[in-house]
Amino acid sequence: MEYYSKTAAGISPYTPGERPERPLIKINTNENPYPPSPAALTAACEAAGSTDNPSALRLYSDPDGLEVRQAVVAAEKAAGVVLTPENVFVGNGSDDVLSMCFQAFFPPAGAEDKPLLFPDISYSFYPVYAKLYGVAYQEEPLDEGFAVSNAGYLRPNGGVLLANPNAPTGIYKPLAEIEPILSYCLHKSVVVVDEAYIAFGGVSAATLLPWFPNLLVVRTLSKSHALAGLRVGYALGHPHLIEGLTRIKNSVNPYAVGYLAQKTAVAALLDVGYCAAMTARIVATRERVAQSLARMGFMVLPSAANFLFVTHERVEARQLYECLGAEGIWVRHFDQPRIKNYIRLSIGTDEEMDVFLQRVERELSTIH
Repeated sequence: MEYYSKTAAGISPYTPGERPERPLIKINTNENPYPPSPAALTAACEAAGSTDNPSALRLYSDPDGLEVRQAVVAAEKAAGVVLTPENVFVGNGSDDVLSMCFQAFFPPAGAEDKPLLFPDISYSFYPVYAKLYGVAYQEEPLDEGFAVSNAGYLRPNGGVLLANPNAPTGIYKPLAEIEPILSYCLHKSVVVVDEAYIAFGGVSAATLLPWFPNLLVVRTLSKSHALAGLRVGYALGHPHLIEGLTRIKNSVNPYAVGYLAQKTAVAALLDVGYCAAMTARIVATRERVAQSLARMGFMVLPSAANFLFVTHERVEARQLYECLGAEGIWVRHFDQPRIKNYIRLSIGTDEEMDVFLQRVERELSTIH
C-alpha cells in the first residue's frame, strides 16, 4: 500500500458474490437462469462481425447511445410509459449509472445537516460509493419487518436512494408510499429509485416521472434480460437530470458502453415478449419455492425480486450456507447485524430449485 492514494488505502471495496469454479448450482448472485433473447444473441453475433463481414468493433461506439435510448423508449411505451430519448441515460451497467448519480447529485462530505439517505440494509455498494466519492450519508434503519419506513426520509436531506424491490430482502415499497418522499424532496433534492429487480414484481416508479422532476429511475439488463455479462444499464428522468449524468460520463469516459453491448441491448429491449415470458417463469418458480420453504418451517420474506430472503429458527444461516456450499450449491450469506441468520437464494431453473429444496430438506432432517 506504499504507493496508494489516501482514498485507495482507506476504502473498503464492495465484495461481490462468490464465483466457484465448478458449482453444481449457482444461486448466489441473482443472475437470470435462462439465456438471453435469441434476437439479442443474433444481434451480438452480427455486431461482432466475421471475415466476410468486417466488424465495426474497430470503431468507437456511439457516445450518446442513441439506438439504446430509442429502444428503451419503445420498451417503456409498451409498458404504458411515454418518454423521449432525452429522458434516457445509458451506462455500463446500473452500477456505473449509480456511481455517476453519487458524483452528479449528492452532497459532499461535511454536509451532515443534509446527508444522502438510504436504508441500513440494502445494496451494499451504496456506502462504498458514498465513501469513495466523499458523499455525506446516513443509513436509515428498516422497520422490524425489514420494510422501508417513510419516517426517516421526511426530513432535510441531500438526496434519497432506495432500491425497490430492496436487496437483499426482496421487499417492494408501493408507489403510494414513495410519493410522499418525492413530494417532500421536490425542489430540494434528487430521489433515486434503483429498480434492478422491478421486472419481477411491483409497478415501476417511472409512472411518476411526469409529476416529479426530482425523480431518477435506474435499471439494468443484467437480471430481467439475462445480460449480466454484457454490462448495460440506464436511467429514466427529466432531461435536466439526464444532462447531469451525461456531464459526469463525458468527464470520465464518453465511450463507456461498447458497440457490441449497444447492439445487443437494443435487440434485447425490443424483444418485449421474450423478456415478459422469462420473468413470468422465474416469478412462478419463486412462488413455488417460497411455499415449499415455508412448509419446511422457514420464514420467507415477501419477495418481488428474482430471489428469496429466508431464515429458520432451528438452523443457523451460516451452517446452512456452508453445508449447501459443500455440496456445490451456492447461496448468499451476509454476516451483518440483524440479517446474519438469513440466507438469500436466487431463483434458478425449476430443476435447480428442486435439487436445492431436496438438499435443504435433508439438512433439516439431521437437526434435532
